[in-house]
Amino acid sequence: MSTPERETRQSGSAPDLAHEVKTALAGFMSDLKDFQIEIKSKLQHQEERLTMLDRKSHSFATPATRPALSARPEVDLSHKTAFTTYVRNGDDDALRGLALEGKSMSAAVNGDGGYLVDPQTADVIKSVLKSTASIRSIANVVNVEATSYDVLIDTTDLGSGWVTETGTVGETATPTIDRISIPLYELSALPKASQRLLDDSAFDIEAWLAGRIADKFASAEASAFINGDGVDKPTGILNHTQVDNDSWAWGALGYIVTGTDGGFDATDPADAIVELVYALGAQYRTNGTFVMNSKTAGQVRKLKDADGRFLWSDGLAAGEPARLMGYPVLIAEDMPDIASDAAAIAFGDFNAGYTVAERPDVRILRDPFSAKPHVLFYATKRVGGDVSDFAAIKLLKFGIA
Repeated sequence: MSTPERETRQSGSAPDLAHEVKTALAGFMSDLKDFQIEIKSKLQHQEERLTMLDRKSHSFATPATRPALSARPEVDLSHKTAFTTYVRNGDDDALRGLALEGKSMSAAVNGDGGYLVDPQTADVIKSVLKSTASIRSIANVVNVEATSYDVLIDTTDLGSGWVTETGTVGETATPTIDRISIPLYELSALPKASQRLLDDSAFDIEAWLAGRIADKFASAEASAFINGDGVDKPTGILNHTQVDNDSWAWGALGYIVTGTDGGFDATDPADAIVELVYALGAQYRTNGTFVMNSKTAGQVRKLKDADGRFLWSDGLAAGEPARLMGYPVLIAEDMPDIASDAAAIAFGDFNAGYTVAERPDVRILRDPFSAKPHVLFYATKRVGGDVSDFAAIKLLKFGIA
């Protein structure tokens, strides 16, 4: 190609290149403008949503519309599910797979052939026990991990005396410590149900089982804490030696007599109640409580003082116990009826005077073989009780001496 032709072609390509660059820039600016419009639209939409959420949060912040928060944490129901499965069909694989925790009622225990009741069921049993008419509700209740519980009591006073500035000091009496050991005994219940009933998905097996066990345990405990002889059961308050309060000594319960065999005195029936109250030491009288059954309460509430005022007064508020001479009254049906030489009324500071020791766990063993077609549930609990301060409880004896 000659030189003139080359120059002509080169000079002709410059306008074409400029046009292409201009066209590309115009397209780029158009795309950039569209992108800006799209971004602006999205930002505006996002801002509208944030404004809406902010308004909702402000409305929820007011007390009237604020949502209620949960009052209790989520409960691990793994043991509950495993225990229900075990009760219904005897499958203990899930219980065996649970982690063992040393002091928790929600841990599986298979070493002694039973399983701990899950915490929710055990709470139901405990609440029913507390609501029964038993001196458990006014006694000192302790949880122990051993086979017995020892109470140490200072039974005598420390001696003292007045001395002169230069006089010699003589030896004084030393207090005596008495140890009261309260062994734990096994309390058991053996309710049963048919397998068909257990298979019914609408049946609340845990509520039924807890109710049956609670009824059995509450009845047995209430009786033992008052009349138990200490043989494979707690020692009741009425099983200890009873002596006239004028001759009282540690190890026995003091009593006041009504002066009439099998009843109150015909002339001054209320005097026996007054004497019973003031037979108790002032340090115990502050927390004093009367204990009697319903028949005795029916007789006592008729008593009047010398001015014609009733000694008995009903509680002013719902759930408040009745009061006798200003002290609360516990109606315990296991107390004896008014009869010849019967100690039908007790008065004292039972929190100091009687101690209930128990292990907090309840164990269930399922037995589908012994009573076919029924399934037996063997429930056990270990509990003990005894008088821990013989000076804190006094009795009213319906007799002459």
